[in-house]
Amino acid sequence: MTQMSSPPTEELVKQWESEQECLRQQVVEDDTEDWQRSPSFSGLERVGGVDLSFIKGDEVNACAQLVVLSYPDLKVLYEDSQMVTLTAPYVSGFLAFRETPFLLEALQRLKTSQPTLMPQVVFVDGNGLFHYREFGLACHLGVLSGLPCVGVAKNLLQVQGVFKDEEHQSQSGASVT
Repeated sequence: MTQMSSPPTEELVKQWESEQECLRQQVVEDDTEDWQRSPSFSGLERVGGVDLSFIKGDEVNACAQLVVLSYPDLKVLYEDSQMVTLTAPYVSGFLAFRETPFLLEALQRLKTSQPTLMPQVVFVDGNGLFHYREFGLACHLGVLSGLPCVGVAKNLLQVQGVFKDEEHQSQSGASVT
């Protein structure tokens, strides 16, 4: 089993908190793109999705993936998968510092090779504003890429008065763990 060499220092966590707070100030929660504001808006044409996938038991090597689909017919327009070696450990609330660099690289490869296929919105496997400091992976990627991003997390964070309880489980179909 491969693991990160050591947990982050308190100094590093403080640095990450500070960086999150600075970047949080740059989050735009309004429509910013011409296609969003145009009276002749005819709908989305391209949506993207990003994720880092891991081999079970390996916390260092992952596959960074970007897929762009046509919308609404969801035909694959572009795929990018690259094995990467993570340099930051997993720390709850700081997933962006572990994953964002590789997701940004995937978006940059697309922008360089086929800019006309850049997604109009990116779905991110992680939280956005629904985060301990209202700045999860989706916000981080959105600010740094300049693209509208939506967080689509698999796990419910216990923040802002939301708890993983039986009531939430019955409403979402999620299991309480």
